[in-house]
Amino acid sequence: MALILFLLSASVAFSEVPIRVRIIQASNVRSGADPVFVDRALKDLYRELGTLFSFSSYRLLQEMNLNLTGNRAVDVIVHPGRSMEITLVGEYRNLVELRIRVKREGSSILITHVRLASGRTILIGGPRHGEGAIIFAISGRF
Repeated sequence: MALILFLLSASVAFSEVPIRVRIIQASNVRSGADPVFVDRALKDLYRELGTLFSFSSYRLLQEMNLNLTGNRAVDVIVHPGRSMEITLVGEYRNLVELRIRVKREGSSILITHVRLASGRTILIGGPRHGEGAIIFAISGRF
């Protein structure tokens, strides 16, 4: 029985998990007369962005689809000298556990663990960028 459970957990831990990463430039530099500008590509995040952050402009800088495999880090270049490392550290029924490491010039400036439910999005406030900050939006359907 223990062998069967071990084999099942090993196969689950190393399955491929597709995720979507969006890198967002948040600032208080307004565009036009609207009090808050949200890039069309981010309309699905409008409510969450406004609830969690107090910026007046949100622009999509980069979007990518990644396939994560257990305990293998994937590096995402955010900006020259800045990157984010995402590692799948656990997988459950409709939930994955990710380790997120944000780096500047190779040194960690943020390390966190998050649990992402299938069909949901997690927003993580990142480093300062230009006249605002970077926000990471991580989502997945698995």
